[in-house]
Order: sequence, then C-alpha cells, then structure tokens
Amino acid sequence: MKINELRTAFEQKANRDNAQHMAKYMRNQFIFYGLKTPQRKEIYHDFLKNEKRKKQIDWALLDQAWQDEHREMQYFVYDYLLAMKKYVSYEDLFRIEKFVRTKQWWDTIDALMKVYGYVGLRDARVNDLMLQWSIDPDKWVRRVAIEYQLLRKERMNTDLLAKIIENNFDSEEFFINKAIGWALRDYSKTNPEWVKRFIEENHDHLAKLSISEGSKYLRV
Repeated sequence: MKINELRTAFEQKANRDNAQHMAKYMRNQFIFYGLKTPQRKEIYHDFLKNEKRKKQIDWALLDQAWQDEHREMQYFVYDYLLAMKKYVSYEDLFRIEKFVRTKQWWDTIDALMKVYGYVGLRDARVNDLMLQWSIDPDKWVRRVAIEYQLLRKERMNTDLLAKIIENNFDSEEFFINKAIGWALRDYSKTNPEWVKRFIEENHDHLAKLSISEGSKYLRV
C-alpha cells in the first residue's frame, strides 16, 4: 500500500460530523477524517495481514503517514507497529522515538508505549532506556516510561517500577500523575500488598490523583 492509496481510502470514508466531534474531543489539536476505529482498521486490515507475511517493516510508509496532518494517519502508524511488534528490534525503538516526541497526546503515547513494552519483554536493554526516559524533560516521554510495564503481572520488575515512579515524585503534571496511578492500579491486581506498601511509604510524594487511582482495587 502506498501513502496515496491510504489517503484515498480514508478520504472516501470521511465523515465531516464525526471529524468535528473527534477534533473537539482532542481539544482541536488535530484534524480528522472522521473515521471511527472499526471503520479505520477495516481499511487496512488486509494490508497488515500481508505485511505480517513479509516480516519486514516499511519505515518509509510509516514516516510518510506520521507526517500527514490527519490524526487517523498517526493511528495507522501505531496499529501497524502493534501488528508487526514481533519484528520490532531494540534498534528500531530509536526510529519510533520520533513518533513519541512529535504530534504528542495521550492517544498516540499510550499506544506507542505498548510497542516498547513488548520489545522490553525480549530485550532487557529497554529497561535502561525507560529509566533514562523517566527523567526526560518531555512529560510524554516520561509517561511512556511510567506506563511501560502495564499488564506485566508476574513479570513486573518492581525495582524498575519503583525507581521510575520515584523519579517523578512531587509532580504537578496531570498526565504524569494519572500514569503513575494507572501503573500502580494495574499492578495492584497482581500484587496488592506491594502497591499498598509503596503508597503508604511514599504517600507524601504522590499526588492525590495517583493515590486514588492506584488504590482503586485495594482493600481499605
């Protein structure tokens, strides 16, 4: 699939009313075609199946899609990467970093984070990278580091989780404090004792939002 073919397919399914609502939901930061998720994914479903057979990532296509002004193009990029995650190497993460650092908002950040998390299960070097990212000046980069181990369950590296959160203690940034809460809440389903102890020991450095989110499934 060429970038122009993808644009044409999106344009043919465009919905102006949906586009206006979607843009408003994202605080009018991005332009939309107005494609809802099932409709968008249907457009490139067969293409992604074929890409999996090739086992080779088309980075040129991803770069072109990311540069497009329509938000659905960025969604295509992360859907592509998630579909091809088996073929993403540690070195490839530095290609993906430009997606993390541009056109940022929670929608793309929380999706791209999953790619880093998947690669991290195969390559421990990602842990060190996330530790570096946890002190990055960019809040969205730090959010990736904080959420990096979501859904790890028994495979959670608690020392890494603690250190990354500690690097973001006393934050006044909503998206950072929300991410801390989500990370703690998710792990509390597996190890509530650890999360409860961590919150108790660091209560004075955690935002109320982080504590309320992180405590959601803990027994009071």
